[in-house]
Amino acid sequence: MSNSANQKIRLDYNNMMQEFVGGYGFTREDFDGLAEKVSAATTAMKAKRAQGLMDWRDLPHNQDKIVDEILAYVAAKADAFDAFVVLGIGGSALGPMAVQQAVNHPYYNELPRDKRGGYPKFYVVDNVDPERLVYLFDIIDVDKCLFNVVSKSGSTSETMSQFMIIKQMLEEKLGPDACRHIVCTTDSEKGNLIKIAQQEGYKTFIIPSGVGGRFSELTPVGLLPAAFAGIDIRALLAGAAYMDELCNNEDIQSNPGHMYGLLNYIAMRKGMPMSVMMPYADSLKYISDWYAQLWAESLGKKYDNGGNVVNVGPTPIKALGVTDQHSQVQLYVEGPYDKIVVLMGVDEYRETITIPKIYGDIPSLGFLGGATHNELITVEQLSTEYALLSSGRPNMTITLPRVNEFTIGQLLYLFEVATGFAGELLNINAFDQPGVEEGKNATYAMFGRPGYEDKKKELDARPAKKDGFII
Repeated sequence: MSNSANQKIRLDYNNMMQEFVGGYGFTREDFDGLAEKVSAATTAMKAKRAQGLMDWRDLPHNQDKIVDEILAYVAAKADAFDAFVVLGIGGSALGPMAVQQAVNHPYYNELPRDKRGGYPKFYVVDNVDPERLVYLFDIIDVDKCLFNVVSKSGSTSETMSQFMIIKQMLEEKLGPDACRHIVCTTDSEKGNLIKIAQQEGYKTFIIPSGVGGRFSELTPVGLLPAAFAGIDIRALLAGAAYMDELCNNEDIQSNPGHMYGLLNYIAMRKGMPMSVMMPYADSLKYISDWYAQLWAESLGKKYDNGGNVVNVGPTPIKALGVTDQHSQVQLYVEGPYDKIVVLMGVDEYRETITIPKIYGDIPSLGFLGGATHNELITVEQLSTEYALLSSGRPNMTITLPRVNEFTIGQLLYLFEVATGFAGELLNINAFDQPGVEEGKNATYAMFGRPGYEDKKKELDARPAKKDGFII
């Protein structure tokens, strides 16, 4: 993209430094003392990529054919459906929601179809709260929807249970034509879903085998839903490719992904394991949700790579500016020194609205007249930054020149690289999730899934609850 330089997102960590925030800030010695560890982590990142152990790093560069296939499929199918519904959970849901909320109109589904560019409405159904799916049927006609079933294994209980319900509904209404209303995103060979798709004749898109769910937004997991919502997926990938170029820089001062990972690592070492993500744009609200999974699931680990019990990991906290200035910021400014705050701002909002010059005789209101909400939200962000600074609270700011596909691609990729780099610094495996698997296995056992009999016995042997501890 020719204008990539003026669309570069910026990481400003001045307010992480002791010379700005005082005693809890970082010093040059903090960085210098980690030079050897940083060098080793940089080398490991390169080696693992070369060995095919970080296939998600190559996604911005190797999907031209997949993009062509996705765009052709969307062009052929978009007009035929009133709604595109994603059935997925974790990264399969959070990524598509984050990108849709970021790029498109905040009331996208309420717009007339022509103002949506002719694309269908967009829904994501991730949880299995029974009310969620039942109430969706109050506002959609299943026989006018295309359902995207996203599961690499095809055994994700939440997603596959939704699929089973909808498959039956479609077949009761449409008979053999039901298969035209389901598209699957899954593994090329392994798992239940690819086998079901082949048997039933469902259109299928493939998740690369070496890419885990929370790193999959730049695969068909995220690209297909984005394309069905009219989002420019080539620009999304171009932004990620540009950030990949920046994150290949061996000088950490010029590498935003590595620097972000290092800043958080130092914060953890200094007793600040909590990381608040606070965007000052409603369009970026669900980026915080996606980031929370990426950060928590990747970096919260019991064991290090040597098998030692370490129980490490940062705790991501979601906030939204200006909203949470009126709820959470009190804690961040005056509470314990156990967290850093990451503010996220925008240089240029896509719309401008001016506050009318009325109530000039009321000093507490009149000063607002003639200003814009653009100015107000920017000043509010700077005010929160100052409140944190003056209280000695380490904070940094990520700024997007404008929210669009190119800058969102950069942002997603920056956080993914930062996650991998932080994992290297922590000496953990950032790409597994044994804690999540334990919960899954317990669910399988309690439902009597074959092969989980021992886990069921283990569950049955857990201590019985005591009435005395129930009020």
